[in-house]
Amino acid sequence: MGKPGIVNVEHEAQLSGQTHDKGMMIIAGYLGRMFAQNYPLSVSISVSFEQNYSGIDGDSASSTELYAVLSSLSGYPIRQGIAVTGSVNQKGEIQAIGGVNEKIEGFFDVCTQKGLTGVQGVMIPSSNVKNLMLRKDVVDAIDRSMFHIYQVSTIEQGIEVLTGIVAGEPDENFNFPKNTLFEAVQNKLKKLHERSVQYNR
Repeated sequence: MGKPGIVNVEHEAQLSGQTHDKGMMIIAGYLGRMFAQNYPLSVSISVSFEQNYSGIDGDSASSTELYAVLSSLSGYPIRQGIAVTGSVNQKGEIQAIGGVNEKIEGFFDVCTQKGLTGVQGVMIPSSNVKNLMLRKDVVDAIDRSMFHIYQVSTIEQGIEVLTGIVAGEPDENFNFPKNTLFEAVQNKLKKLHERSVQYNR
């Protein structure tokens, strides 16, 4: 409960660049667009790259940060075997990123060293599919269903891949269907708002 909205810990510690800071503000814009149609957001959300003590910049992780926020608010956990990349705009559209092949191959190498389980993979923007030129060992692992690539174009698609829970679409009153992830987020934000109003009376 609170008023600050999203607190970018990296920015507060002077460890983030302008592009990363912009990505965090875009996340705040998305949350407002999706969940602040009937009442204001009364929430304080702290986002940090734990145990990172050097500078960070770029917005390729903005969708990942948003998924973490949605998971925390909804209470639905995220599958830990899937690496995520992709920037996001205020409408929740996943945008193209650079170095997609290197990112996939890098995570594949980590998974290979730890042991391929058949449930690991990378989620990338759909707009980057045309850029894929992966090593043969990665392609072979995908063909054997030991490694996976998920292409998504929206936050809704991405959060469903990561949690297995339907995101949900709002009705004309901006309410989400029962038993959807976004309904859980909306309910949590509503409770925080109601408590904030009571506290400030």
